[in-house]
Amino acid sequence: MPPFLETLLNSDHGAPAHGLAGVVFGMLLALLIGQIIGWVYQVTHRTLSYSQTFVASLVVMPPLVGLMMSLVAGSIALAFGMVAVFAMVRFRNVLKDTRDTTFVLWSIIEGLAVGTQRYSTAVVTLLCMTVAFAYLRLTLFGSRHTHDVSLRVSLLGDMKVLQTRLREILDRHCARIRAQSTSAFAMASGSCEVAYSLLLRDPSRHEELRQELHETDGFSNVALVVHHEEWEM
Repeated sequence: MPPFLETLLNSDHGAPAHGLAGVVFGMLLALLIGQIIGWVYQVTHRTLSYSQTFVASLVVMPPLVGLMMSLVAGSIALAFGMVAVFAMVRFRNVLKDTRDTTFVLWSIIEGLAVGTQRYSTAVVTLLCMTVAFAYLRLTLFGSRHTHDVSLRVSLLGDMKVLQTRLREILDRHCARIRAQSTSAFAMASGSCEVAYSLLLRDPSRHEELRQELHETDGFSNVALVVHHEEWEM
């Protein structure tokens, strides 16, 4: 068995690797783990609060934490000194998403595992967390998909006839229709503005709905806003 593979598999239960070779192996493994964590974050990210610098921080955090653990190993004085240094540093960056906090904790834990030379535990944790985040992303676990688009349109003419005609058009295109508001205006010809939240039968055909409403007499000021998957309302 190659030496690096023996170190990876047996370090948790046997004699840990010491010396420069052990440190280099640990740092490279931590950097690889950080890179994979960064990839998982990019692939599973859905909100608009994406930051390239945050992803880069996830990549370098495991080797930094691992190096810190290697430095303080076996030295109480150095450990207390490290605590004092971190106590003087103020981190003012506020994470906008609780999911980002989870990735930060994941990176720190991987760094702790590598720094204490529990390499196989670090790899197993990496695989398990990658599968967990991939499952949550693929299944959209926790999301509540209630509508695809928001529609706002003005009706000019016979309100009862136009509302019936609008409902027929929406029934052809939508699986779910929810009225949001109706605003009436005092005009000689009669007018009102209605708003709906719609779940389309085929989200890719929203332009057909927009076009049909534009071409129908009595409808004006048609505004159709598509809500993308990455948006958090």
